[in-house]
Amino acid sequence: MSATHRHPHTERHFAASDTVRDVVLGMADGLTVPFALAAGLSAANVASRVVVVAGVAEIAAGAIAMGLGGYLAARGEADHYHSERRRELHEVRHLQREEEREIVDIFKGYGLDRAACEPILEHFRNDHEAWVDFMMHFELGLETPQPGRALRSAITIGGAYVVGGLVPLVPYMLIAQLKPALQWSIACTCIALAIFGAAKSRFTGVSAWRSTLQTVLIGGLASATAFLLAHWIGG
Repeated sequence: MSATHRHPHTERHFAASDTVRDVVLGMADGLTVPFALAAGLSAANVASRVVVVAGVAEIAAGAIAMGLGGYLAARGEADHYHSERRRELHEVRHLQREEEREIVDIFKGYGLDRAACEPILEHFRNDHEAWVDFMMHFELGLETPQPGRALRSAITIGGAYVVGGLVPLVPYMLIAQLKPALQWSIACTCIALAIFGAAKSRFTGVSAWRSTLQTVLIGGLASATAFLLAHWIGG
C-alpha cells in the first residue's frame, strides 16, 4: 500500500472532564454512605420507616455537604489561579531576566539551549499575556478555570449523591419487613455499584472488571463495617 493510501494515525487518550469527576465523586459516596447507614440501622432491628427517615435525612445532609465542598474546592482553585496569574504578570513585567531564565530552564529539559529559545523569548517580550499563559501552564501546571465551574460542580456532585443515595433506600420505602428490605437493598446496591464501576471504567481507562470489583468491594466493606458495628453496639 502506498504512503498516500495509508490510514491517518489517530491517538486516543483519556481526558475525563471535571463534570465526569464530579459525577464519580458524588455517585460513589451516594451509593456507599446511605447503604452503610441503612445496613447499620437494620442490624439494630429498627423499623423500616426509621431507616427511610434517617436515610433521607442523611442524603439531604450529605448532598448539601458534598455540593458545598465541591463549590468551595472549585472556587478555591479559581481564586488560586487568578492570584498566581496576577503574580506572574507582575514578574514578566518587572523581573523579565529571571522569567526568561525560567523559560530557558523549562526548554533545557527538551534539549534546547538559550539560542534556540531566543525566538520564543522575543515573542514573549512583545506579548506578556501569552508569556503568562505559558508560565501558568508549564511552570505552575495550572489550567484556566471554566466560568461557572463552582456552581456546576456543586449541583453535579449533590445531584449525583442524591441519585446514588436513593438506590439502597427504595426497598425500605416499598417493603415494610426489615429483613426482606435489607436483602433487596443489598442486591440493588451491589447491582448499582457494579454498573457504576463498569461505567466509570470508560472514563478512567481502567479495566471494566477491575473497576467493577473495586467499586463493589469498597461499597460492601463500608456497609459490612456499619452493619457489624451496629450489631455489636446494639447486641
